[in-house]
Amino acid sequence: MDAATLRECFLHRFRHEPVVEDGHVPGRTLTPAAVLVPLVPRDDGLHVLLTRRTDHLHHHPGQISFPGGRVEDTDVSAVMTALRETEEEIGLDPDRVELLGELPDYCTGTGFRVSPVVGLVHPPFALELDTFEVAEAFEVPLAFLMDPDNHQRHRMEYQGRMREYWAMPWGDYFIWGATAGILVSLYRFLRG
Repeated sequence: MDAATLRECFLHRFRHEPVVEDGHVPGRTLTPAAVLVPLVPRDDGLHVLLTRRTDHLHHHPGQISFPGGRVEDTDVSAVMTALRETEEEIGLDPDRVELLGELPDYCTGTGFRVSPVVGLVHPPFALELDTFEVAEAFEVPLAFLMDPDNHQRHRMEYQGRMREYWAMPWGDYFIWGATAGILVSLYRFLRG
């Protein structure tokens, strides 16, 4: 898939109902959040820019994630939250991002309602990581992440019950949970 095809998909397809992660409690008040799903056009195709969170953080230490975070009172939209958080976490200038659209909200078992904002990040760009929050930033080929053969279902016991979650191991990285779930949502959206 190339950037032009991706643009067409977002022009002609509609969002679906929110995606609910296993472990989400219906009726529970969710904290609004937003992430940027940054897609980078490279010579060998589109890549997804991901981060690895630092190990000392209270929420999701060491996990692979999209840049993003909680909606603040001054944020007027999910797009604003995603771009603000991305700039704070990895220093990506919002002017480098071509916004394409949003995927369905993703409701997590940990109490967040995440709005995934999809955008093309046009090179060249420089990143400046907030080393308190982000241990590293790296790219994964979109073709790998959109191949259903790489979508795995895992199970683990959490708070006394078995929960299932998506995972997409890539090299030394274990992409799982909400990040993998949002990537599966992107796959379903692009598949139409």
